[in-house]
Amino acid sequence: MTLREEIAKTLGKAITKMGLGTEKLSVSFSNRPELCDFQTSFALMVAKEVGKKPIELAEEIVKNAGENKFFEFSAVIPGFINVKVKNAGLNAYANDVLKDKNLGIEQVKNPRLLMFDYGGANVAKELHVGHLRSPIVGEAIKRLHEAMGDKTISDVHLGDYGLQMGLTILQLKEDGYLNAFFGKNANPNAKITNITLDLLNEEYPKASKRKDVDEEFKEKADLFTLYIQQHKEPYFGIYKQIKDLSVAEIKKNYELLNTTFDLYLGESDAYPYIDETIDIFVKKGLARESEGALIVDVAREGEHIPIPKKDPSEPQRYKNPMPPAIIKKYNGGDLYATTDIATILMRNRDYNPDEIVYVTDNRQSGHFEQVFRCCKLAGISPESQKLTHVAFGTMNGKDGKPFKTRAGGTVKYKDVLNMLIESAEKKLSDNGIVGNKELARRIGVGAMKYGDLSNTVAKDYVFDMDKFLAFDGKTGPYIQYTIARINSILAKFSGEIGVVDVQSEEERNIVLAVLKLNSSYQICYDTYSMNALCLSAFDLASAFSTLYNNTKILAEKDAERRKNLISVCVFVKKCLEKALWILGIDSVEKM
Repeated sequence: MTLREEIAKTLGKAITKMGLGTEKLSVSFSNRPELCDFQTSFALMVAKEVGKKPIELAEEIVKNAGENKFFEFSAVIPGFINVKVKNAGLNAYANDVLKDKNLGIEQVKNPRLLMFDYGGANVAKELHVGHLRSPIVGEAIKRLHEAMGDKTISDVHLGDYGLQMGLTILQLKEDGYLNAFFGKNANPNAKITNITLDLLNEEYPKASKRKDVDEEFKEKADLFTLYIQQHKEPYFGIYKQIKDLSVAEIKKNYELLNTTFDLYLGESDAYPYIDETIDIFVKKGLARESEGALIVDVAREGEHIPIPKKDPSEPQRYKNPMPPAIIKKYNGGDLYATTDIATILMRNRDYNPDEIVYVTDNRQSGHFEQVFRCCKLAGISPESQKLTHVAFGTMNGKDGKPFKTRAGGTVKYKDVLNMLIESAEKKLSDNGIVGNKELARRIGVGAMKYGDLSNTVAKDYVFDMDKFLAFDGKTGPYIQYTIARINSILAKFSGEIGVVDVQSEEERNIVLAVLKLNSSYQICYDTYSMNALCLSAFDLASAFSTLYNNTKILAEKDAERRKNLISVCVFVKKCLEKALWILGIDSVEKM
């Protein structure tokens, strides 16, 4: 039970003793911390119902609550009940957190199995800046669910069966790189030896541009894509070799970002379920033919689709009803919607998760709304299953526009990471630490992740490398630096560690910051956005820095007091390390 629940329980008993119901009782952190730690407006809400002035009702509740060894209650005009946690209450909480394997993070009452889909890398295409937010946001949300007691499965869901494969193979063929597979001496089992990732990064963009101006090339690429989907050789064999080459590099890039997946499946793995998926819609009378394609109507009567707001203050605008989902093209090929629906069918057959969470940019909101509606209409997703799309905003440059190279091109994923690592190396060099590439990676990646996750997930944000890498302020490196400071103290301390025994305002603020940190997890869990956790972790690091600057911890002459201050250090370190782990950020030993 949390301290806030203990407060609500104590007040609830007092209210019940007065013959009143507690349905409207809610305890929240005070927005005036100089006055109190927690607050409730219960008396203000129910005073009229019971025929009393709010302040009179509040005073009566406080009187009935009586003396408490952990909390001090007071009634204030116009009718709030303020709650100050006594040092004894903070001590009990902090020491319980230290003993708890979950460090006070409240566990879900009914654990569920969630499947997370947040990779989305495309085979044969190099990862670029647009691929960064999905693994950053998805990994953090997944880890949060694990930390709160849910079971999770993560799937990268590779884009490995779409048009980009047909385009790439066609371009490679026309440029002479696939002669071993075609012509008089063709060998469908030939091994690709002359194709590299660098070459693929040249061939796909070339093909992609060509398809926009060459209709015959586009139609041929569509046909190649269909051949791959039908496992026709040599197209399918070529595809498999290119996929293996790409996936090995994709894994390395994700690992640099502290992103891991339980499954490295792709659109191709759902292919065996495509025909069954389409049959389900046909047999249930949900599909109809339109201009040679097969479509499913998903719009609801009288519906208008809200257009996502860029600014909450904007008036809500609407677009036309949801267009139908196309599940089979005119030439018999399958589309992304079909594959995503078939993937949900496959996932439910294999794992039957309680919720499937997709993390992609907000431009795909309409697509996933169509897919989810199709799955519910056809019974592919049971009514009890939650389908969630976490739609994130764009990572922009300082000019407020999508992040680009100086020449206006797309920035490569690895180039962003290298920029961050190089800048972190320079920062470390200024601090006298040279040649530690792994430490620079941890700091650089941590800076980017915190800079991303500290924003509300749905909003665009500005990628500001100098700001993100600052060792002070609301940044990932600042929190990492706080842990490094604590490590330095602990390395110099020998002997038995004491207990948390709050003796100063600085220590009070630390324990209260942990209280707020641990309450932020539920907020993030409910909103699928990690900004509350980022802010709370910074507040805890800042509270510790104040103690560090105002207290000579190792020089404390009273041995018992010194041991207890060391316990505060351990308390902060563990809570910050847990918060960073959930955010997908590495802690560091020194900086």
